[in-house]
Amino acid sequence: TNSSYLSVAGAFVRVDIKHSHALYILNIIVGWIYFIVWTVSFYPQAILNYKRKSVVGLNFDFVGYNLIGFLAYGMFNAFLYWDPAIQKLYFHDNPYGVLPVQLNDVVFTIHATFISLFTIGQIYVYERGNQKVSKIGQVIIILMILFILISLIVAGAKAINWLQFLYYLSYVKLFVTFIKYIPQCHMNCVRRSTEGWSIWGVLMDFIGGAFSVLQMFILSYNNDDWKSLFGDPTKFGLGVFSIAFDIIFCLQHYFFQKNKYIPLIQTQIVPEKQ
Repeated sequence: TNSSYLSVAGAFVRVDIKHSHALYILNIIVGWIYFIVWTVSFYPQAILNYKRKSVVGLNFDFVGYNLIGFLAYGMFNAFLYWDPAIQKLYFHDNPYGVLPVQLNDVVFTIHATFISLFTIGQIYVYERGNQKVSKIGQVIIILMILFILISLIVAGAKAINWLQFLYYLSYVKLFVTFIKYIPQCHMNCVRRSTEGWSIWGVLMDFIGGAFSVLQMFILSYNNDDWKSLFGDPTKFGLGVFSIAFDIIFCLQHYFFQKNKYIPLIQTQIVPEKQ
């Protein structure tokens, strides 16, 4: 009879090693805390827009960047978390790693996309003065869309695999994170005010960013897998840069509130005759 041989040279058994079950539970709790706080952080701005019936003071470049970023990052999270084929590609590149995307990441980005669309709806409905998306903002948004479409075509032609395409989407979100706060920060400086920009949203965003980064450190430490800390560089970058700019916004708010701001629109309020 012919002898059959089975090569086990590349075989391994995946074992999830956790230093502490308590840290495992803490990781889950921290993840949902950051999800809840970061999710709620979108609402103060939407509520402020509703109460003022105005979006004056909210930078439209920021809103546009947010939508593109969360659409791209939402696709990255959803496919990496739910699609077995994408997970197979990920573990092929990271055979001893852990999946860096959690369920709360997926839910958060889906929600963020919808609330970004809602905010854009408010821009069309409420008073916006002479504000509009800047020329630079329009160019950047168009370039990001073109980059995504070209990457999709390249992946469809099998020049890159679909995991690489999803990484490109995550890099779009990471790029958005680098730049999205700059227009709002600049507008606040020009106006010498944060009027129309919700400080409560900023404070919640700071807390969410801190807990997001904390969760990644807990996950990496507890699984003895520090490579996974950068397996999702967008999540790590999102948390770190959010914290940095939130500190700047807080400084702007508490400094500028003592000074008279330069309004973006001139209005004269005439009291109604009784």
